[in-house]
Amino acid sequence: MPTTLPEIYFPIVVQVIIAIAVAAGLIGASTLLGKRGKSPLKDTPYESGMAPVGSARERFSVKFYLVGMIFILFDIEAVFLYPWAVVFRELKMFALAEMFVFVALVLVGYFYVWKKGALDWSVTSPAARKGRSK
Repeated sequence: MPTTLPEIYFPIVVQVIIAIAVAAGLIGASTLLGKRGKSPLKDTPYESGMAPVGSARERFSVKFYLVGMIFILFDIEAVFLYPWAVVFRELKMFALAEMFVFVALVLVGYFYVWKKGALDWSVTSPAARKGRSK
């Protein structure tokens, strides 16, 4: 006997409602039961054990975001290595050849990024980097 659409999604709706109720309950409980002690020391920003210097609203270098994106790209490689290792014995030489191709493509990307100077934090301007490479 075929099930109707509301019957299929009922467990998901119940789980979402429970998740929202638990989140609201925890936030409400921390608001009601938590300490409300304010002091100038607690209101100061804190990062890595160092006193903040300058404004929090200053712009970050594009290189900061570029390194973050590069990290994500190379981190995805590690995500693909796990399923490959799981099925390696079933696929035998095909899996090994495919992984060599995959790692070779990742290394090409790595050397491209390295050659472009995206991983070099010692020089800030592209003009200075071009002058240094000669």
